[in-house]
Amino acid sequence: MSDIHEIVRRLRDEDAAGVPAAENGNALIRRVAGASIEEIDRVIVELESVRDMLRNEGVRVSREVAGYASLSHAATTAMKVIADSIKQWKDAPDKSGPRSVS
Repeated sequence: MSDIHEIVRRLRDEDAAGVPAAENGNALIRRVAGASIEEIDRVIVELESVRDMLRNEGVRVSREVAGYASLSHAATTAMKVIADSIKQWKDAPDKSGPRSVS
């Protein structure tokens, strides 16, 4: 807010060299605006960097989830095969006959 007061004060007066205050005010406005624009540009660059990082992390997480889903599906299939094999083994008639006791 003090920058605004400074601009208004300079616009009312001429400096000692006789340069119109409007020229001083314009220079001051350009200086203040330039600093703000540079800060905005820095923030934009930083936000773009964060956006790229988030995009890359999203791709990585998607790959991880797809890998987990594939592994989970393979484990489920293997468990079904094992369960079916055990069931068939238990349900099969005992063809070995009576066992002899020695």
